[in-house]
Amino acid sequence: MRKFSIFTVVLLLAACSQAERIHTVDELVADEALLSQLITECRNNPGELRDTANCRNAEAADGKLRLQRMRQSLGG
Repeated sequence: MRKFSIFTVVLLLAACSQAERIHTVDELVADEALLSQLITECRNNPGELRDTANCRNAEAADGKLRLQRMRQSLGG
């Protein structure tokens, strides 16, 4: 009975510790609300989050969108 209890607790803890989903640059370009949320989180805590995949992808998507808007405003 004790082994079953320990197994159950370990299983529940493993289920709760799911990894954060990593968004691609194209997904973030398509979903500007998500991009804005990620950029805000990353800039509010750069010491911890700067080198995470989501923050790097968010910065790349932000740069891509800025270039697209500049091209559009210049008529290109």
